[in-house]
Amino acid sequence: MADAAEAEQDAPGRSYGSGARILTVGIASTGILSFAYLALASHELSAEQYGQISLLWSILFVILSVIYRPIEQLLSRTIADRRARGLEGHPLRVPALIQAGFALAFLAVALPLRTTLEDELFGGSATLYWILVVAVLAYAGSYFARGWLAGHEHFAGYGGLVLLESTSRFLFAVAAVLGITSGQSAIAIGMAVAPFVSLMVLPFALRRMGGADRGARAAPVLDAAGEGPAHAEIEEAAADLSLRHGTRFAVAVFAIMLAEQTLMNAAVLIVHADSGAALAGFVFNVLLIVRAPLQLFQAVQTSILPHLAGLEARSSADEFARAIRVTVLAIAGFAGACALGLLAIGPWVMETVLGDKGFTYERGGLALVAVGMGFHLIAGTLNQAALARGRAPQAAVAWLVAAILFVAWVASPIVGDEVLRVETGYFGAAFLLSGLLFGLYRRPTD
Repeated sequence: MADAAEAEQDAPGRSYGSGARILTVGIASTGILSFAYLALASHELSAEQYGQISLLWSILFVILSVIYRPIEQLLSRTIADRRARGLEGHPLRVPALIQAGFALAFLAVALPLRTTLEDELFGGSATLYWILVVAVLAYAGSYFARGWLAGHEHFAGYGGLVLLESTSRFLFAVAAVLGITSGQSAIAIGMAVAPFVSLMVLPFALRRMGGADRGARAAPVLDAAGEGPAHAEIEEAAADLSLRHGTRFAVAVFAIMLAEQTLMNAAVLIVHADSGAALAGFVFNVLLIVRAPLQLFQAVQTSILPHLAGLEARSSADEFARAIRVTVLAIAGFAGACALGLLAIGPWVMETVLGDKGFTYERGGLALVAVGMGFHLIAGTLNQAALARGRAPQAAVAWLVAAILFVAWVASPIVGDEVLRVETGYFGAAFLLSGLLFGLYRRPTD
């Protein structure tokens, strides 16, 4: 995919393809390390303790994706759009205000619910609760840095940041396995330490960037006479930095992230409430089939949004469509290969890597989840196209519809086997979502 897109340059010396390739290396390693962290935790802890760790992981990354990814996307799109138009300066005040507002809103909810969260979700563990609180606040800086780096297409810095984060977290699980530390808390604390460690990349990234961004900036968009930036386009770019516009975009992406995390984690919470932490941990393991590729796909999502925003700013419709087409075809091939592999050896791989917790992996269900993962990734690609075209609110509606139907399905007794209910529900929701977003993508631009 990266090679096919290499020729699509959106600034001198830069491309979506090269950016995706650089990020793929870093984020692929990140995905492997995250999977290894959970695998070691699964082997080291009891089913009940691992269920609580997986629940903490689910809750943490639901919150992070919902309240911080909108700002990452806002920064990435706005900075890339302004760079494509040749506009100077990328004010950060509005995104920072929105980010701080989301963090304070989290505290306003989490602190009064401390006793409930400790008792109902974490088995009375105050340590797991405070790990959640500290990690959520620490990740505010990490996600802000990601958006800034992505908008400037400094993908090496972005990849280094997430790789250092996952490496430091993984080492806490390794320490427990080697006997240096022990217990649930010793492994879980890695989730809170990782975002602090990841920010160590920033000084090196900033120093390496230097004046490169000024040299790589695209030429200004000229008016009809070819004498300077078009007045209407300057007004449009300026609007991107207003609090009202930034908040509108962030709220729409907030809804999208909430819906996506609902698809990923609502099933774990529902099963936990109905059948306990052990089965919830098993469902979490089944959905790792989705989590690992989604984490890898962040490389594509991170690089394709500023690329598409630049193409949209320059009205490059053919290149825009080609980037989407190449990405979708690559996803289809990847998901198909995963489904075939899971049909062949899926149960053996899952039990070998994640351990036998007393439940059985069904190859047909695993393959169905893999196909659903493909539709999910396609939906993510079409979603970035919608964001680049300023259609975040319409995309949010599609995501919310799919998420609501998924929750209704998983919570219903239509399918007696809870695991199969999750697997079929996820596939159906991802298929519906990709169809809705494809319809939005095919709508003519204004």
